[in-house]
Amino acid sequence: MTRRGFTLIEIVIAVAITAFIGLIIATSFSTTINSKDLLDVEGDRDRSIDAALGRMVREIGAAYVSDRYDTRRFRDQYDRPTNFIGSRDRLQLTSLAHQRLYADAKESDQEVLEYFLKSSPDRNASNRLDLVRREKVILDDRNDRGGSEDTLFEGARALRFAYWDSAQQRWDDAWDTRRSERKAILPTRVKITLVIARPDGSDLPYTTQVRIMLNTEFPRFQ
Repeated sequence: MTRRGFTLIEIVIAVAITAFIGLIIATSFSTTINSKDLLDVEGDRDRSIDAALGRMVREIGAAYVSDRYDTRRFRDQYDRPTNFIGSRDRLQLTSLAHQRLYADAKESDQEVLEYFLKSSPDRNASNRLDLVRREKVILDDRNDRGGSEDTLFEGARALRFAYWDSAQQRWDDAWDTRRSERKAILPTRVKITLVIARPDGSDLPYTTQVRIMLNTEFPRFQ
């Protein structure tokens, strides 16, 4: 009986088939790992956006204005310590959402808040815009400055606000309680849109709405 081994061509074909199968398996594993990494990145991003917008909803929902101020110190509603000043891409307000972290802190539940986009201070993040929250826990006649800033979300493309006028039944791009016609009222709802960039460079908007419960001013004591 004659025993016959593999020819060189058969060995080459077997090695090629084995290498091809190995390449398919490796590609499949690589695609799976890349997909998992992408999902992890998107999940972390979505959680960060949800946390940022959730905090804004809670704080804006507690917005208020009050006519109870020292008229000898603050001349009129333009200078009063509580106001709601909103534009299309920036919002400054007084809120009752402040939480004291220390029992003996000379703070109350009142605070001045401001939300806006600002260029990142990170030198390695060229041209990156961050969603910034400014907080000031002492109300005074310079609420447009001071306090502390912290970043709610890194890498935003745009921030947009809209304010619901229940009397006119429409969304407005601005709301300013320093103006006499809106001195005593707040919008009943605020729409917040945070826009980020998709991997292909297109816009990806995240939108939510918040209802303001105290949408009329606290009247002055008689």
